[in-house]
Amino acid sequence: MKIAFFDFDGTIIKGDSLISFIRYAVGGNSLILGLIWLFPTLIGYKIGVIPNYIAKQRLLAHFFAGYREDKFLQLAQDFSLQYIDKMLRPKAIKRIEWHKKQGHQVVVVSASIESWIEPWCKKNSLDLIATQLEFKSGIVSGSFQTKNCYGKEKLRRIKNSYNIDDYEYIYAYGDSKGDKELLEFAHESGFKVF
Repeated sequence: MKIAFFDFDGTIIKGDSLISFIRYAVGGNSLILGLIWLFPTLIGYKIGVIPNYIAKQRLLAHFFAGYREDKFLQLAQDFSLQYIDKMLRPKAIKRIEWHKKQGHQVVVVSASIESWIEPWCKKNSLDLIATQLEFKSGIVSGSFQTKNCYGKEKLRRIKNSYNIDDYEYIYAYGDSKGDKELLEFAHESGFKVF
């Protein structure tokens, strides 16, 4: 058996699904105001003083903490099924289809939130490993339920989800430093190939 792991943001799609989802959910003006409010956090992340997961958690909490779970999940599903197809990189989709035709298992591994990637993955018969948002008593808490699926955590989650010894060959595709460990782990990898 062979398996192919694809990063999502920047690899399968153009850009960042987190910012696109926030814009979809709250509108462009609210997004800009929120980014201005979060400017110190974003600068801290860019210069390396604030880790990726803290910056992302603060961003999500700012916009969505307190949302009803059902409302958030409906927004996520609508975004996933109506907008992700408009963001796709055609070469990445062609490669996914090639793997499927070869009978390879195809898995999307993303640091983005599962809620807005999963409906698209289900529609395209792809497995998914992603960061999960925490809901408490039917409300978005603003925290993560799982660790941020980034860097070493991507590889840890893969090994927890799949018996890697069952696969004779592993492919991996990514576009950022958050994919480094995954790309080094694979027999064959592509960095920014799409």
